[in-house]
Amino acid sequence: MNTPNLSQTPFAADGTFEVQLQKSGQTLQVTKDQSILKVLQDAGHDVPFSCEEGICGTCLTKVVAGTPDHWDSYLTPEEQEKGDCIMLCCSRSQTARLVLDL
Repeated sequence: MNTPNLSQTPFAADGTFEVQLQKSGQTLQVTKDQSILKVLQDAGHDVPFSCEEGICGTCLTKVVAGTPDHWDSYLTPEEQEKGDCIMLCCSRSQTARLVLDL
């Protein structure tokens, strides 16, 4: 049986999605009322951040797989279109799983 590629599957109807950390393989659930940053912090990960509003660029993180849903004001439209990075403090996912370079 083939496992579905969640980095290509749309996120759940309730707004939840998974964040997989490429370096450790850990997978964390992000609900509709949480930021990726908050979920990472709650799991004990020390990630850089500052404004928590998507304007400073401090929490910029590389996306390995999946499609970010950009809610920031930092990246240009062209950078957002590339889909290869995300602001952990405010942006979300368009797919059921985002794999991050963490």
